[in-house]
Amino acid sequence: MSVKIVIDGIEIEVEPGTTILEAARRINAETAPPAMCYYSSLKESGGKCRTCLVKIAQSSPNNPRPAVRLVPSCRTLAEDGMVVLNNQSPEVLNARKNVVELLLINHPLDCPICDQAGECDLQDLAFKHGASGTAYEEERRRYPVQDIGPLIQLHMNRCILCFRCVYAADQLTDGRCHGVLNRGDASEIGTYIQKAVHNDFSGNLIDVCPVGALTDKTYRFKNRVWFSRPVLAKRNCTKCSGKAMLWLKGNDVIRVTSRKNKVGEVDRPDFICNTCRFDKKSLADWEIEGPAHISRQSVISQNHYETGTVKPPYVSVATSVPPAPALDSPQL
Repeated sequence: MSVKIVIDGIEIEVEPGTTILEAARRINAETAPPAMCYYSSLKESGGKCRTCLVKIAQSSPNNPRPAVRLVPSCRTLAEDGMVVLNNQSPEVLNARKNVVELLLINHPLDCPICDQAGECDLQDLAFKHGASGTAYEEERRRYPVQDIGPLIQLHMNRCILCFRCVYAADQLTDGRCHGVLNRGDASEIGTYIQKAVHNDFSGNLIDVCPVGALTDKTYRFKNRVWFSRPVLAKRNCTKCSGKAMLWLKGNDVIRVTSRKNKVGEVDRPDFICNTCRFDKKSLADWEIEGPAHISRQSVISQNHYETGTVKPPYVSVATSVPPAPALDSPQL
């Protein structure tokens, strides 16, 4: 038995138990409600940031009345005959604008120096739904930069308390030693006393962070993401799938990350171990599969164009070094 739901005038048939957000993503990932805390491969995530609010114009054919208030699409299940308004509702767009203003209240203007710039979910959200000004007059909160382990640095000033890193540590690592401390506006991410975040899968906390709050200490200030070339690669690994994305500057591997899907999330089997992420930064360690697909809407694509007729300038054996593309390359 399936469920039929209409989102912004488009009908889609989904399985029972599917959320409105997941249904909208199946229609079009780019026009689906944004989500800063929900992560499909992390159980129990979502319901905290309120950026995915939608309006239920009709709950079912037997109940044609609209919902009293907007609902979080990541936590609301699709029901048969439900009619949902997303981008077509001025009320939803106004609420999203207010939520963005709330998220930016304490967020510093670090984009010029932040390593997350160019692949930051909050940056994209503010561009689409943010306002030019704010009614907030109080001083922003400030925290010192902390090393929460030998490989991860925490910038609490940028954190939006999405809880993604907490869920990732709970579900991907063998022992979580960090979480949310204190309450209310004093809440912050921190570690237990005299503990450091260090295990075989701790690097994935960086990948799930939607802002620049958790950064890779081995990559900090090395390069702007749009000046590097992302390629798909794999290796034989006993800890993880060994499938990753390499970020190349010339012939140097400057960063290794997990592969992300079309909605910018890492699927559960594709989370990589710290050995692949931090220790294998030589092309000789990897077998290159080809260029990674980058959306044309992303600033990263300015240095990484794909065509269907030009063969990518990468080789399929790990012992060979791919040449850097010339400025007048036919790929451009």
